Amino acid sequence: MTKKQKYEFIVKYFSEKMPDPKTELKYTTPYELLVAVVLSAQCTDKRVNMVTPNFFKRFPTVDTLAEGSIEEIFDLIRSISYPNNKSKHLHGMAQMLLKSFNGEIPSDVDELQMLPGVGRKTANVIASVIFNKPAMAVDTHVFRVSKRLGLTPNAKNPLDTERELVKHFKEEQIPNAHHWLILHGRYTCFARKPNCKECGLTPVCSYYLDSSSM
Repeated sequence: MTKKQKYEFIVKYFSEKMPDPKTELKYTTPYELLVAVVLSAQCTDKRVNMVTPNFFKRFPTVDTLAEGSIEEIFDLIRSISYPNNKSKHLHGMAQMLLKSFNGEIPSDVDELQMLPGVGRKTANVIASVIFNKPAMAVDTHVFRVSKRLGLTPNAKNPLDTERELVKHFKEEQIPNAHHWLILHGRYTCFARKPNCKECGLTPVCSYYLDSSSM
């Protein structure tokens, strides 16, 4: 099977099983999603969704967050991983949004990465989810699943993975493909032991085929 055929099989499978995948982070505005994605670094979406309702009651806009104190932000996110750093990042991010972007969330990946606490993965999530751009955010799930499936066999890091996936998925497929791979990693292709018995991708999965041949 060629790599092109493998990608086509995976797109067909997910298009049927998961035609409209969405982020599991709860948000109503671009600002809220940006905050939620920053909080979700090395933390579960479930935990973030428990924290953000009270957070957005106190800080419903970029302006209110910029005017708040780091201490108050910390108190609201203390159950999130790395609350000290994230409190500083969120406060600095809000201030930079007001100073450099008129309080608007930029759509450009490079501009997004200028914001405190926003790395390439977070920037790609915002560009993809909010602005529907062909940006592929690579987290641990995407990195692991794409490697196991054989979509990115030579990728050594998230940037390698991103470049390879963007090269082979069609532009219009990329926003969905990001969610397909994340959700597949979250609920089927687990890190410690993938649930291959429940996976419909085994016919093209390099990990499964290699394991079966042993």
